[in-house]
Order: sequence, then C-alpha cells, then structure tokens
Amino acid sequence: MTTETALAGLRTLPNDPDLLARVLTPYRDNCQYLKSAEVVLGGSEEGVARALCEFEIEESCYIDSTGHFNAVEFNICYNQMFYYIAAKAVQDGLFAPFDRWSMQDYWDRQLPDILIAKLASSYRRGIHTSRFQGEITLEKVVERAPSADRGGMVVVNTGCRFWDQAGGDSRGEVKIVITNAPANGG
Repeated sequence: MTTETALAGLRTLPNDPDLLARVLTPYRDNCQYLKSAEVVLGGSEEGVARALCEFEIEESCYIDSTGHFNAVEFNICYNQMFYYIAAKAVQDGLFAPFDRWSMQDYWDRQLPDILIAKLASSYRRGIHTSRFQGEITLEKVVERAPSADRGGMVVVNTGCRFWDQAGGDSRGEVKIVITNAPANGG
C-alpha cells in the first residue's frame, strides 16, 4: 500500500522501493542508475502524470568515464524512468489504460513490448553523473484497440529532462509504443 499526499490539486505518490527494485531487475547491478522516483498526478499543465527522479552513476556500465552525461546514459535513465512510472500506474490503477492491467500484464511486456518509436535529445550543459535529477512527463496516452492485422497498442508521448546542482541540463522528447497491449486488462 502506498502513502500519498495531496497538495494544491496534485496527488503525489512517494518512492516505492519494492516496485523500483522489481522494475530494475532486468538491469545489471552496475547499470541500475535510478535510485528513487516520486509520481505526481494532477495539474492541467502537467500532462497525464510525471515522475521526479534521483539518479547516481558511479561508473558507466559500458565505457571509461567521459566525465559527463551522454546519449547512452540518457537513454538508459529515460528507460528506467518510463518503466517505473508505467509500473506504478498499473500497480496503483492511476489512469487508463494501465488501470485495467494486472502487474503480470506489465511484467510480461516490460522488455519485449515497450518500444521507443522516436527519441530526440539535447544537451545544453554537461551533467555530472555522480548525483543528478530527472523528470519524465507522460503528456498523452492513447490506446488503440486490436484489429485483424495487429494486436492492441498503447502510444505514449513523453517529455523528459535531466539536471544537476551545478546547472547541467539535458532534455528530450520520446514516443513510446507498447505493442501486444492486453485487451480490457488481461
């Protein structure tokens, strides 16, 4: 059971360490960059939902240190934020269509069916990876019913940003497509 706080029309769900650990299970230990995530619902300008996240990259999982946040780390951190906010939406029944999915529906689809269809990122100022923050906003979620030639699908338009205390800044727009979506939750 989660604890939540309501502030000025916003509903905030604190980090769920057990859910986060399960979401990060597919990642190698040295690639579990997401350390906590708080989900926020509400506010007409905030999209469907957003998550405020804390990250630490002690050492890159694939290369000697570049000394800054790079495109590969952007993608990994983005994936971890999206996986968490989607799992939280399913677990707590936060919004359609995820409110009709079971957790098993989510776990079965986390790796094979959650696809990045489009990714654009920009790097305005270098981010130090030892400790930094990120935010993902689910701007629009559209469910497409199965048809004769394809299964159900969910399309999610998102925005994200990463920053550090020294003014580092990176932003992106990502379109997610979830294929093989369960029809009517299961």
